Amino acid sequence: MSPGILGKKIGMTQVFRPDGQVVPVTVLKAGPCVVVQRKTPATDGYDAIQLGLMEFVKKTSINKPQTGHLKKSGAEGVRFQREFRLDDNSGNGDYKPGDRVLVDEFKPKEKVDVIGISKGRGFAGLVKRHHFRGGDATHGSMFHRAPGSIGASSFPSRVFPGMRMSGHMGTARVTVRNLEVVEVDAEDNVLLVKGAVPGPNGGYVIVRRSKR
Repeated sequence: MSPGILGKKIGMTQVFRPDGQVVPVTVLKAGPCVVVQRKTPATDGYDAIQLGLMEFVKKTSINKPQTGHLKKSGAEGVRFQREFRLDDNSGNGDYKPGDRVLVDEFKPKEKVDVIGISKGRGFAGLVKRHHFRGGDATHGSMFHRAPGSIGASSFPSRVFPGMRMSGHMGTARVTVRNLEVVEVDAEDNVLLVKGAVPGPNGGYVIVRRSKR
């Protein structure tokens, strides 16, 4: 049993349960994936498998070191790769380079964690980036969307690291935990999970079995 699978976010839609309940779902193109490398404690110091998402990729898009790495497992057309750590109790230690990982390893009502890169919002202010309330919007107020105090003056005469301020927003690794698998389409390699998933449509995602 694979600890996870790689895929792409297609978009959001909704499905109806047998009792008529409407469920918002995110459609993921999950797999097919191939095991590019198997890491062991003897050779690498830890137990893990490296998966690669099989898709149409031009040979010129992959550099020579990466091409040589993929040839060892017979994998071609792999651009997106990620590692999954293995544990002794999971029963997934029999994977070898070249093995396939398909979406049919997941079942409905199973819980998964989805990891993606959030949408980039560029330079954002305090209210949008950190959800600050802002000042009063009444007549005479001169404090609307300003940061307010960012530290003491005489001591320590500096701004402490980690102070929430304006800056670059988005393009960060985001994990959404415990999403329910609503439907699995093994023929089209499609996975439907309940709720929203980070990232734009067409962005790469990592689907792993829930750890909590």
